[in-house]
Amino acid sequence: MAGFDEVKATFWGEGRYGAQPPLTAAVVRDAERRLGVRLPVSLLEILRVQNGGVVAELWNAFPTGVPTSWSENHVPLDDMMGIGRHDGRLSLLDTAYLVEEWGLPSPVVLLSGDGHCWIALDYRVCGNRGEPCVTWFDVDDGTELPLAADFRTFVERLTASESLDPG
Repeated sequence: MAGFDEVKATFWGEGRYGAQPPLTAAVVRDAERRLGVRLPVSLLEILRVQNGGVVAELWNAFPTGVPTSWSENHVPLDDMMGIGRHDGRLSLLDTAYLVEEWGLPSPVVLLSGDGHCWIALDYRVCGNRGEPCVTWFDVDDGTELPLAADFRTFVERLTASESLDPG
């Protein structure tokens, strides 16, 4: 398992596709007000390196102890949304619309997904000011899978999907 600082330093993949403008304190305050939650410090640390985009292949999967609709042993993290409203790209700020559109529980903040499956900060137990766990939601199956107790632990358990694929 890699340390948080190691992952943070190499988290983002090549290019700026999907990235929002650099994160500022004012953008964070506005996002927390709009989302109605306090975002984890560890998430903000990663978004200060690059505000969303493609995740490096070293860190594009989270291992699971049970099969999901995606894989026998992991869920994907090919990209992660940033915070902003740049060029019509999806952002954490689109969470309310996406939660309603896809029938997801609330309060959550969506980090990554394609509509059918999502990885989210899950505030249902900790409340809007607490430290959220990270949960996988499969809309098509109507299932959810807790992944990590907090975002920092989630990041520290990330690995390359190729290391998990059989054969």
